[in-house]
Amino acid sequence: MRILLIAVLVGLVAWPAQAQMGGRRSRGDDQRSGEPKKPQIDEKAYKAALEKIPEPKEKYDPWSGARPTQPDKKQK
Repeated sequence: MRILLIAVLVGLVAWPAQAQMGGRRSRGDDQRSGEPKKPQIDEKAYKAALEKIPEPKEKYDPWSGARPTQPDKKQK
């Protein structure tokens, strides 16, 4: 009786892990059939998209919010 109870408890503990793995239908089956597909890269479209990006007028300062814009001058 103890062995049956232990087997049921082990099965209940393993059940959520089986649900996360997908059971019999795993996602790895799609990659087994043939060669994996690679996306087609269009060099002309890539270069055209890069040319459309405007040049910034002033240099970007990522720390602008962390420090004051003008340093404090010490008075003598």
